[in-house]
Amino acid sequence: MNGQRVDPAYTFCMIAVETEVKFRVTDAEDLSRRLKESGFHCETPRAFESNTLYDTADRMMRSRTEILRIRSYAGRTVLTHKRPPESGPGEDRHKHRIETETAVADGTALAEVFRSLGLAPAFRYEKWRSEWSDGNGHCVVDETPIGSFAELEGEPEWIDRVAAALGVAPNDYITASYGRLFEQWRAENNSTASDLTFEAVHASAAAH
Repeated sequence: MNGQRVDPAYTFCMIAVETEVKFRVTDAEDLSRRLKESGFHCETPRAFESNTLYDTADRMMRSRTEILRIRSYAGRTVLTHKRPPESGPGEDRHKHRIETETAVADGTALAEVFRSLGLAPAFRYEKWRSEWSDGNGHCVVDETPIGSFAELEGEPEWIDRVAAALGVAPNDYITASYGRLFEQWRAENNSTASDLTFEAVHASAAAH
């Protein structure tokens, strides 16, 4: 997210334009080495992350390409809302979203509030994540049930510069969400998994 990064240890709300790209990771150890060589340090060691997206019964959030998410990660719980910018940046190889984020003391209580308002869990996804920073932007490395990915988040020029240093070409950039990547993976693998969780993906694979 451009500007000041949200620290979930604080309780204030942060609204900013998030600019990022994903890319596939085939060798996590090599990526860690490249990050260190590029001046990055590990901010959060590998930790489990669980995400639940909420929506109305008629999937109003999805139709507007918005997400409402409760995330639990490294002992913290964060509420996030993302939506497209009011006016798009035009042709761009980076992904841009307006992100509003704040720390939450009790994710279970918040989920109950959502249910009372007519919102229900629409999609769950999990990963093991580590966070890296060079002081100007962030790189997160995600081990998901359908493979490993990394995200570069920062100013567009920073993203392109760091990607090049890591050996990632613009053609390797991915702007799809994990939900979209999961849909593509399900179609390619004829999977019956409904959520991007380790249990659901493994169960679907075992059924085949």
